[in-house]
Amino acid sequence: MSKRLTAIIQAEPPGFVALCLELDVASQGETIEQSLANLREAVELFYECASAEEVAAREGGDVYVTQLEVSVG
Repeated sequence: MSKRLTAIIQAEPPGFVALCLELDVASQGETIEQSLANLREAVELFYECASAEEVAAREGGDVYVTQLEVSVG
């Protein structure tokens, strides 16, 4: 079985941080590709190790990704 999840990758020098929003699981890597691969591994390990209750609790909510504009200065 496979699932489609949301990943956000942000530069955090000297590398990148990747976050899976639905599960609140994060990882990092030296490149975008490496951070995504490490996140994939972390999410797979989460599904292997987490209890059914924890999986259900984390998967329970909807995720909305958007941008907002704010005034600065």
